Amino acid sequence: MGAIFKPTPWDVDQLVSGVTKGSIRLPDLQRPFVWPATKVRDLFDSMYRGYPVGELMFWDVTANGETRAISGLGEVDAAHQIVDGQQRLTSLYAAMKGLKVRDEAYQEKSITISFNPFAEKFDVRTPVLARSVSWVEDISTVFESPIKARRAFISRYHSSDQELTEEQELVIEEAFSRLDALKLYKFQVVHIQSNVEKRTVADIFVRINSEGVSLKAYDYILTWLSVFWPDGREDIENFAHNSRVTPDRASEIAGRRINWTPKNPFLPVETGHVVRAMVAVGQNRAKLLDAYAALQAKDRISGVVDADRQVRELNLLQKALPIVTDRVNWTEFIRAVQTAGFRSSKGITSNMNLVYSYVVFLLGRTRYGVDLQRLRTLVARWVFMSQVTSRYTGSSESQLQKDLDMFGSLADGDAHGFDRLVDQTIRTALTDDYWRFNVPQLLVTSSTALSPVYQCYLAALNILDADMFMLGMKVRDWMDPALPAVKGLEGHHLFPRAYQQNVLGATDTKRINQVANFAPTDWDTNIAISDRPPASYWPELVAERGSDSAWLAKQHYWHALPEGWEHMEYDEFLETRRQRISTVIHDAFALLSGTDAHLPLETVAAEVNAPEMVSLADLLETGILKPGDLLDPVDPDWQVDAVVSEDGTIVIDGLHEFDTLDDAARHLEVTNISGLEFWALERDGGVAPLTEVVAEHAA
Repeated sequence: MGAIFKPTPWDVDQLVSGVTKGSIRLPDLQRPFVWPATKVRDLFDSMYRGYPVGELMFWDVTANGETRAISGLGEVDAAHQIVDGQQRLTSLYAAMKGLKVRDEAYQEKSITISFNPFAEKFDVRTPVLARSVSWVEDISTVFESPIKARRAFISRYHSSDQELTEEQELVIEEAFSRLDALKLYKFQVVHIQSNVEKRTVADIFVRINSEGVSLKAYDYILTWLSVFWPDGREDIENFAHNSRVTPDRASEIAGRRINWTPKNPFLPVETGHVVRAMVAVGQNRAKLLDAYAALQAKDRISGVVDADRQVRELNLLQKALPIVTDRVNWTEFIRAVQTAGFRSSKGITSNMNLVYSYVVFLLGRTRYGVDLQRLRTLVARWVFMSQVTSRYTGSSESQLQKDLDMFGSLADGDAHGFDRLVDQTIRTALTDDYWRFNVPQLLVTSSTALSPVYQCYLAALNILDADMFMLGMKVRDWMDPALPAVKGLEGHHLFPRAYQQNVLGATDTKRINQVANFAPTDWDTNIAISDRPPASYWPELVAERGSDSAWLAKQHYWHALPEGWEHMEYDEFLETRRQRISTVIHDAFALLSGTDAHLPLETVAAEVNAPEMVSLADLLETGILKPGDLLDPVDPDWQVDAVVSEDGTIVIDGLHEFDTLDDAARHLEVTNISGLEFWALERDGGVAPLTEVVAEHAA
């Protein structure tokens, strides 16, 4: 057996030049740039001090069309594909060239590293460092021209009316020379030979990247597809990326006209989501590790590979992917989600619920030929049922496999049988006892954002065309992501927090913030409520706004208010209202089952996963957050150790570091709300949601 690899030293200048020209390219074996900026800083610091920073691994095979250039230039055909070291090489290239990269959310961001030549110290660029005459704001200027950068630094320093001693000038000159000399820093590059089988390359990549990293099951499949079906992998990447951008933005990025993207208000699609749907539809499998084993087609005992089976299994995925990414299929599924009353990602507490409900939609549409109008209603009910029961939370793969096996008992084209199984499954899950006992019990929580049942209640209000609490405005308009946000429209306490604390003596935040104590209304109503008890403010609201007795009766029904609720003890009110909320949800679901009251599709083009209105950097710059501050999820049931570091990042459990609030929330698989909405600040022996802290500061 010939040598599989050989080691060769490369200096940084050669590596950066190779990336610029395109001779070194990034294969679609890899994920987007995920390093926090502080890790890039540490890379340069280690190199500057002459420390080892690890090996790179290249695959020496030309594969034009199967790779993408990091630089985007691609002057020559790729001769070296990166198998290991993407993050380090991308860091070097972007920071030294002053270019932007794309993060996990496919958003462009700069990697700007600053340098203090006096202290010979690197740091992530901040506005404070940019204003300091003791720092080079961006080290890319040094690598572009060290002489010009040094002169500009000295001139700027002198402009601040500060003089440099001869010794200081010597220190600066040596520091700039040493920084520029990083171009000559040697990396050891392990070259996999061009005659090595693709199967072996894929295996090497998986083994390397699974060391010290929790590799997801879909990563193994994506690796396999990258080697054996690169065009398919590219289609998966494009679908996921384009779910976050408009057609105009996608056209700008691609450099060609793109007329449609899967952008939607519910789900920023991940490559893993597409893989799950493709495997379920194509291979009829839910467990991705089983799907990967099938693709390998290796006998467990002998280790012999069945090449014919490999081809068959890959062919199943090749047929399924166009179904999953089909424009009409995706758009009609989004209509079904809207039919279920949901308006944005905030209402969806489990991404798997959407992904697996999409699988059910695709089976009904392509395998069993269900009429589209009927299918939309069936899948809307399935989405609603899955969320209210948390069907795909926990052992989601096992549950999906049961569902696939259930539908697999039908003959192709059996639309009636599909209809019957969907209805039977829903009736089995949502029994009278479930509505009577389970739903009220599931409402015993203080997390409105992360409670599946409470979000179903808001969806139910949409289905019922409900108005907001004592306000002549539709709940659906309050929740519509396609409309500009209306200032002051929130969910507010019916038993005000201050009243409970100051009068009732309540100290338990969970008890005060029970979801059964919230109703959607506006700030004007909240001001009218103030910190008064319901028995004080409710008669006034009725006198001012409830002259229409029919509308007032609907208010009682929509917002689950029992007669005389304003005089109830708090615990009695909560218990009674939970039962009535369950009734409202049940009634809306019954209406959903009998009509096709889907919403217009304009919201499909709504913004999703938008950048934070207030960033982590803003909070640090204004002093709202400080290094050492402790953060908790707004839901007190979550146990997470998060702290603001000295570097201005968020560190979770002492291991994972993030540059933004959104990134830190996404690490915990929270995508239905922004990081600003998810996190709370520990202070004064309690916690305060960051949204409230920001509002207080603004006031």
